[in-house]
Amino acid sequence: MYDPTRLAALVAVSEAGSITRAAQRLGYTVPALSQQLAKLEREAGTALLVRHHRGARLTGAGEVLVETARRVLDELERARHELARLAGLSGGRLRLGTFTTAGMHLLPPALTASRRAHPDVELSVTDYEPPLGVAAVAAGDVDLALTHTYAPAEPVAAPSSVVLEPVLVEELVLVTAPGQALTAGAGGSSRLPLSELAGQPLISMAPTHPPRQGVESALARAGATPSVLVDAPSYALVCALVSAGLGVAVVPEMVARMSAAPLGWRLLEPGDLRRTISLVHRADESNPAVDSFRALLRGAFGRSGS
Repeated sequence: MYDPTRLAALVAVSEAGSITRAAQRLGYTVPALSQQLAKLEREAGTALLVRHHRGARLTGAGEVLVETARRVLDELERARHELARLAGLSGGRLRLGTFTTAGMHLLPPALTASRRAHPDVELSVTDYEPPLGVAAVAAGDVDLALTHTYAPAEPVAAPSSVVLEPVLVEELVLVTAPGQALTAGAGGSSRLPLSELAGQPLISMAPTHPPRQGVESALARAGATPSVLVDAPSYALVCALVSAGLGVAVVPEMVARMSAAPLGWRLLEPGDLRRTISLVHRADESNPAVDSFRALLRGAFGRSGS
């Protein structure tokens, strides 16, 4: 019998087009994900992926197994919902905290699934700019929150009363106006050395956005020149300014892919500028509504195009 975790890994690679990007989305290291895929191939008795310089693609056998894997994972998710319903999760409330990017692109599918599975649970959603969501969970203001951290950055200790569960790690990528030389023709597929940003006009969130300060310092060391300072941590505004040709920016890959403003984008070399999105919940509390929604969110993040 195939391990559902390994099936989910194969589905993630098929959607991401590369083991590296799939590992980032699932919160794995590349070696750990490669090991899971190798075990799945041994279980299947055949090659499921063909690795190439731009990523990985499914073999014929891999395509067959991915279609089955999707059905199996969907059935398991439905079973989790049904078990929660039978356990009595038919009322009460669930208070959620989120930040803008996750609230716009990742939370709605999970909320829709939750409403479908548990229509009697009262939902509320509050916006918290990270790391304020962590404090809100610790204080009991919300039951569950989405937060993020960036790398490089100084580590920040979380209260001992909460647990941060990483669910998605994504690279930061360069975004430019469409057709700009740094991204023209790249399609996000080839990497640009960070040193190539020397002298480029940078739309920057420093110095008023503490989670980004380590990233902004790395860009400054590479020679990027602040052109526009955005005081509010709004990626929608940053992308609109970039699209208008006022400068370049470095944003999470999810933001680049889902921007309403037209952009060019490109991976950077080295790929060590990252954002980690985590679920925050209280360590000493068992709540069926929270546990069910955590499972829904993990499914949403694992299948996202981030």
